Amino acid sequence: FDAIHGFRETEKSRWSEASRAILQRVQAAAFSPGQTLLSSVHVLDLEPRGYIKPHVDSIKFCGATIAGLSLLSPSVMRLVHTREPGEWLELLLEPGSLYILRGAARYDFSHEILRDEESFFGGRRVPRGRRISVICRSLPEGMGPGEPGQAPPAC
Repeated sequence: FDAIHGFRETEKSRWSEASRAILQRVQAAAFSPGQTLLSSVHVLDLEPRGYIKPHVDSIKFCGATIAGLSLLSPSVMRLVHTREPGEWLELLLEPGSLYILRGAARYDFSHEILRDEESFFGGRRVPRGRRISVICRSLPEGMGPGEPGQAPPAC
């Protein structure tokens, strides 16, 4: 449905030893021990003028938890309640920060990465450069570890 503009993406399952250690820290912080993760990690490379329109990730392809490690450039993520648009918040995602969407944040709020020209946080301009996010996701409900579990890149 064309939510992401100005990007490249890939799914990655093989990592260097150092990267694997970082991913294990992300997964330990974001996921409960019983949660099964998608086997591939989604890597999204957003160009400086790129952006992500408001959306709620499909329950067909993503489970109860989505965790993203933000790299390279700061950006502003906006969450807006799907039934009460007056309920919203913005998060400043600094390089190296981790965001975790679960519970109400996962299902009841849309999320987006603001365009460079809209990128403000607390009244301060947050210039956007190239942003890479490394996104780990749990398996959708009803998909067991024995099933393929390969989600499309943008769920």
